[in-house]
Amino acid sequence: MSDAALPDKRRVAESFSRAAASYDSVAELQRAVGGELLQRLPPLLPTRWLDLGSGTGHFTRRLAERYPQAEGVALDLAEGMLRHARPQGGAGHFIAGDAERLPLRDGSLDLMFSSLAVQWCGDFAAVLGEARRVLRPGGVLAFSSLCVGTLQELRDSWQAVDGFVHVNRFRRFEGYQALCAASGLQVLTLERQARVLHFPDLRALTHELKALGAHNLNPGRPDGLTGRARIRALVEAYEHFRQAAGLPATYQVVYGVLRRPD
Repeated sequence: MSDAALPDKRRVAESFSRAAASYDSVAELQRAVGGELLQRLPPLLPTRWLDLGSGTGHFTRRLAERYPQAEGVALDLAEGMLRHARPQGGAGHFIAGDAERLPLRDGSLDLMFSSLAVQWCGDFAAVLGEARRVLRPGGVLAFSSLCVGTLQELRDSWQAVDGFVHVNRFRRFEGYQALCAASGLQVLTLERQARVLHFPDLRALTHELKALGAHNLNPGRPDGLTGRARIRALVEAYEHFRQAAGLPATYQVVYGVLRRPD
């Protein structure tokens, strides 16, 4: 996946800042994935940890509960998310910053935790390089992300309607494998797992994506309002995927746990 295919960081930050107040009300998948990532952490007694892409601070607070002895840092690209999270505590520092250029000292962390954030990074190799730089020997990077196949039902339905890309693009799982293998970090686990949510109708799905700030952020996306005829056609196309539980939305989740060698 080329950088040209990825959303502009400013647009991502603005979108998630606008979604700060609504995000937690619809973050079922995000809670489940982050909770799974916490369970995958190896035994650790960190003195300093980072929640990278901390969002509304839900997992910042979970990490603070898990490691009460440690100093916590929450970092996010979206200022609006940080303003929302800061009053709720959980970390000693709330910092606006970029995962590809962390404003942190070399060897200053024992744990770097990042759940469903790095899919927005065009240069994941840079994220891994920064992890290797800021982690102490033996320090752990634990991340979850999304890969190709995410929201495939919605992508296929739009393809049937007008052929435009209305759904965010994501890196291939094989891309994650190659980049992690070349990172200089020891790969403890790296796997892909499908999670399927169900919605009563298409409106409920699109409302959730907008409330999360994760609606279509592709560069070159079609501008202007989508015509009623196209929406009707999209609804009809998506109905072909309907299951007993409702309209499925599949997320292909990547879980990775890497360690900086001693």
